[in-house]
Amino acid sequence: MGVLEKLEPKEVFHYFEELCSIPHPSYKEGQISDYCVRFAKERGLTVYQDDLKNVIIIKEATPGYESVEPLVIQGHLDMVCEKEPNCTIDFEKDGLELMIEGDYITAKGTTLGGDDGIAVAYVLAILASDTIEHPKLEVIFTTAEEVGMEGATGIDVSMLEGRKLLNLDSEEEGYMLTSCAGGCGVECNLPVSWEEKTGTQIEIVVEGLLGGHSGVEIDKGRANSNLLMGRVLLEAEKTVKYAIVSIGGGTKDNAIPRETKARVIVAEGEEEALIQAVAETASALTKEYSTSDPEIKIYAKAVGSGTAYVLTEEVAEKTLQLINHLPNGIQSMSADIEGLVETSLNLGVLALTSEQLSMRYAVRSSVGTAKEFLKDKIAHLVAYMGGTITCKGEYPAWEYKKDSVLREDMVRIYREMYGKEPVIQAIHAGLECGILAGKLEGLDAVSIGPDMIGVHTTEEKLSISSTKRVWEYILEVIKCK
Repeated sequence: MGVLEKLEPKEVFHYFEELCSIPHPSYKEGQISDYCVRFAKERGLTVYQDDLKNVIIIKEATPGYESVEPLVIQGHLDMVCEKEPNCTIDFEKDGLELMIEGDYITAKGTTLGGDDGIAVAYVLAILASDTIEHPKLEVIFTTAEEVGMEGATGIDVSMLEGRKLLNLDSEEEGYMLTSCAGGCGVECNLPVSWEEKTGTQIEIVVEGLLGGHSGVEIDKGRANSNLLMGRVLLEAEKTVKYAIVSIGGGTKDNAIPRETKARVIVAEGEEEALIQAVAETASALTKEYSTSDPEIKIYAKAVGSGTAYVLTEEVAEKTLQLINHLPNGIQSMSADIEGLVETSLNLGVLALTSEQLSMRYAVRSSVGTAKEFLKDKIAHLVAYMGGTITCKGEYPAWEYKKDSVLREDMVRIYREMYGKEPVIQAIHAGLECGILAGKLEGLDAVSIGPDMIGVHTTEEKLSISSTKRVWEYILEVIKCK
């Protein structure tokens, strides 16, 4: 018996639970992509699957809708995979352990993947139905959305006829998204060199942060564990001489990191001085972030002694300079739309290997020239330190369409169903609509979705009641003539 079996709408939650049982991290969407292909073939639907594992499914119009313009519906197959420290799930092999908490569905110890599994579940439920009225439906399921929208960038949509797109990758009921920022991933790499050092090893831990989506939550003032670690090490340097053995934190550039760890070596007898220096900085940071991140924990502990390879003093200094002085967070707010972040970046991943220090950022802006300047700024600073940058997953901004028939129809339907106006909104997070608009000339797009909270974190939750209301709304939208 499925965990969600008794929930309504039954068909939507049936498919959502099936999707959650299939591993589908970014770049590993093969199983879920093949599932969608089998689904389509079993129902005699036209289906395409490319080398990137993108899937397109086409279902012909129901009687009475043959002359209505086709509707494109779109969501993505991959999910952000984050888990709690003690969670043993292997995201490449295991399904999620779903739970119901009041009005919410969540996953034990992991992200839920409601972003964007609920979109796929909605669409499969529509495609499986013999009673839902609709025009010709052209469904796009993309891959690698969470790591730079690579599936949308590479997909061939030349076979599609529709120029109205319903994107189902939003997370707040009653909001209709009509434009979004463009962005890219920027990886900064600094070559490193090592030397041997003998002393006591101290582990420093930053944990307990809220984290979140680097587009949606970037304006919440939440702490970034990688930056806090940089500050802790910089402050400690004023008191105790140490050498860096290891440092790392975060797993995705588009998720605000929640935990970072470092290991350093100090001379025998300096252990307590370093631990005390860390405690003093921890006290200050706990106060600074008491509202946005009330559960912050920063501490240091001795973990053994002996000889280890450490970063040379020159490389260690460059490491601290880059972490602490490269830009991060909001860079500018929109002058046209009140409250909208225009340009930002997020240090999502910090990693040290035997060859290099790697810092991975998600860069976003609704202004193309501002995004390019920010990339140049990063490149110049990193080059000054002797490093290089690479950019990947470039995607354009989705520009607002002043004359949108789809938006007008959706607003009218919403008003008729709920007796109030929806919120028309631009967001700082990236959506695939901008990429698809570049492939389908004249595309008219709107993005909606049910209420989700904690997206991209282990606290991610999907509202059951909102999922039902949005389902009912989608059915009215697709049968609109």
